[in-house]
Amino acid sequence: MDGSSLPRPVAAALTDPFEIGGVPISNRVLLAPLAGIGNWFVRLQAKRHGAGLAVSEMVSSFALHHRNERTLRELMRIHPDEHPVSIQLFGHDAEVMRSGAAIAAEAGADLIDINMGCPVPKVRRTGAGAQLLRDPDLALALARGAAEGSGLPVTVKLRSGIEAGDRSGFDLAVRLVEEGGVAAIGFHPRAATKGHKGAPDYALTRELVERIEVPVIVSGGLNSAEAARAAYRESGAAAVMIARGSLGNPWLFEELTGSRTEPPTREEIVAELLWVVDRAEEHLGAARAERYLRKFYPWYAERLQAPPEIADELQRSADLGRARELIGSLAEPVGVA
Repeated sequence: MDGSSLPRPVAAALTDPFEIGGVPISNRVLLAPLAGIGNWFVRLQAKRHGAGLAVSEMVSSFALHHRNERTLRELMRIHPDEHPVSIQLFGHDAEVMRSGAAIAAEAGADLIDINMGCPVPKVRRTGAGAQLLRDPDLALALARGAAEGSGLPVTVKLRSGIEAGDRSGFDLAVRLVEEGGVAAIGFHPRAATKGHKGAPDYALTRELVERIEVPVIVSGGLNSAEAARAAYRESGAAAVMIARGSLGNPWLFEELTGSRTEPPTREEIVAELLWVVDRAEEHLGAARAERYLRKFYPWYAERLQAPPEIADELQRSADLGRARELIGSLAEPVGVA
């Protein structure tokens, strides 16, 4: 029998467990880092709905190194029910990254992720995020520093390149694994300059999967269960990482892990948004939560087809009690007594 006639290995199901650097992950559906959003209760929400792992919003290694009070109090808060949890750091100094990763480990992180994919100009101007694709030696030093400082497995999330057709992210991913000992790669196969536009190159992800020996986690364009399953199949990745597709739709994790086949009811959506309101108040206090929640209301209002006047009042609301009343009123479809 020649090699071409040998059966191909059966692809793992999204519900199958796997490991990252020896850390057991219960399934292959992960919450991506969401800048300015992925705090403890957003991660906990994803875990409640079935995510195998949730990654924090990106945290400045410099803020941790200098022990910024708000960063430590808010961004390093980890709920006991969200383990395993990965804390994503960004920065451009290896010693500072070493220090920041040590503090994240002390706070209870199970994994450290380094952001080498953020396309935002103000991040790139500091030499962090996607700009690290232009300085692979510094990128390697950051990964080593994080591992040495934390004693934890280190993963890296990056883009395929900076401009279209650029494979610098692919090349860096290989070096990070082979020279830097990185335990997994989160791969967004679109150029940084493309942002979230254009089709992700899942064939390039498959090429990376076949090149390196650690798990590759695919992200980018996974806004529905169908899209996530297609990306998983086309890329051959070890797992999928859901980002904006989960905003206002934590039930996506249930769809992908097989515990849900029907859309959530209005009552479920309303109850979930009220849970978010309660957690935001717990996290930030009422005054700050009122402003912070304006990010969240439109995601749920759209799912509920909220009348414009209610959606507008929610956005203007400066009182959580009134916001809860408005949300509760959406439990019944418009026009139903």
